[in-house]
Amino acid sequence: MKKKICIFLAAILLLTAVFPLSAFAAQQQMRGVWVATVYGLDFPKTKNDPAAQKEEYITLLDQAQEMGLNTMIVQVRPCADALYESKINPWSAVLTGTQGVDPGYDPLEFMIEETHKRGMEFYAWLNPYRVTTSGTDLSVLADGHPAKENPDWVLSYNNALFYDPANDEVKQHIADTVKEIVANYDVDGIQFDDYFYPSGYSAAMGDSTEQADQKREEVNEMIALVYQTVKSTDASVSFGVSPMGIWKNSKSDPNGSQTTGAEGYYAVCADALAWIESGTVDYIAPQIYWETGNSAADYTTLVKWWKEQVKGMNVKLYIGHAVYKDVVAAQIATQLTVNALCGTDGSIFYRMADLTQNRQGAADAIRTYYHAQGVTSDTTQNDSNEQTTPTVPEEETPAVIETKQAVVSTHKVTVNGTAVVCGIYNIDGRNYFKLRDIAMALKGTQKEFALSWDDDAFAMDITTGATYLPDGSELQNDATQNATATTSRAKIRLNGSAQSAAAFTIHDRTYFKLQDLGRLLNISIYWNEDTQTVQIDTTKGYQS
Repeated sequence: MKKKICIFLAAILLLTAVFPLSAFAAQQQMRGVWVATVYGLDFPKTKNDPAAQKEEYITLLDQAQEMGLNTMIVQVRPCADALYESKINPWSAVLTGTQGVDPGYDPLEFMIEETHKRGMEFYAWLNPYRVTTSGTDLSVLADGHPAKENPDWVLSYNNALFYDPANDEVKQHIADTVKEIVANYDVDGIQFDDYFYPSGYSAAMGDSTEQADQKREEVNEMIALVYQTVKSTDASVSFGVSPMGIWKNSKSDPNGSQTTGAEGYYAVCADALAWIESGTVDYIAPQIYWETGNSAADYTTLVKWWKEQVKGMNVKLYIGHAVYKDVVAAQIATQLTVNALCGTDGSIFYRMADLTQNRQGAADAIRTYYHAQGVTSDTTQNDSNEQTTPTVPEEETPAVIETKQAVVSTHKVTVNGTAVVCGIYNIDGRNYFKLRDIAMALKGTQKEFALSWDDDAFAMDITTGATYLPDGSELQNDATQNATATTSRAKIRLNGSAQSAAAFTIHDRTYFKLQDLGRLLNISIYWNEDTQTVQIDTTKGYQS
């Protein structure tokens, strides 16, 4: 009966899009955003320029506050390094381009100060084990790097380096790293992400059940040690983990969720339930990176499952949202309503750039939702102690968001008479292609063009007459089953000029309508009914 009531209330709330919470309750909720620094994804975009980096962060901070967010969760240790002054880890290369080089200021100290000025909280986000994202040459690491000085701490897998979770010295090093941050900086929380043993490592090693269990126990020991370290250093600091969204599927374990996706318990040897049950985390923030209605991992099903796991435990439940996915970004207000109905303790959005770009109108929806709950942007205080109010950035009028059925197309494709194999989806009777497939197919012809992605503008740039540089993803027959397509807000620019082209996101990839691409590139697109073939001819111009 309780379940039926919950579903009934959810239906009412989703129809009305109203969920009245008191302003007090709203203010107590986690309303966080992950700010990724690996590869400079969100911050910093500039290197070797302290003033520019500071301005970048202030801009991100003001944008987050204006949306109603109250917590910045910044990646301060992307690759066994530091965005802060450390005696045991080298300066991160994302700051200067070279690992171990002093950036000329302390980014963590600056970010905490600016965040606290606005009455917001700051969580330090660490990847505990990753040493490199690619490459296995220890000699390229900065002098004095712990991994370089202690090669026995390191394991290599899939062309990358990781600290060995089974090494007791590694466990202590991670605890010492966290202690250094908590002791020296006024952080409000510490967070580990979902990287533990490299994904698939245990299976690749042919581990027996006992060996896999031991790997999970090694991770559990590290989590417990870090928790004890945080609490003995500053008991007011929260410690938590953001694990994979699925612990186990019910097919693997009756206690698991009614899902069929990748399982953190097996994939990365992470037993999140063990941390909850042992009380070695203050909060858990599962990455429920799917939409409601997803056939493999329904969002609502997982929220309810995780809520049940923290029931009666002194562990808060924050939900991680994948706003980098168009299908999730388009329904973020629905997900927030589900969270409120199920009694979670808040939300964290991945990642900042997708909010600043207002992917699928997600920033607008989040702002509207939180402000409706009584959350308002606090005034900020600048260095001259003058009160200022964050400026609301001008936003584009959001495109109409549609969800459609994408059917695998059986049509053949030729370019100047030569057969080309690639993944094609048919939506509303029109064929949609990935832009890189078209670029690769036209490589070497008179209509060859180059592609580049502008992350800040959320736009794909086409440069005609330029050489196309493949990335290895092209011309794969990867459209193997029907899927859900969601309107994409990715922009397209031709030689710097904004253009109009219908686009949908399918499986996190953007597909453009072929007729629109033909018009933009001025190439002939001809349909041969007899042979069921799309014929692309670069020697002829486009005809509507």
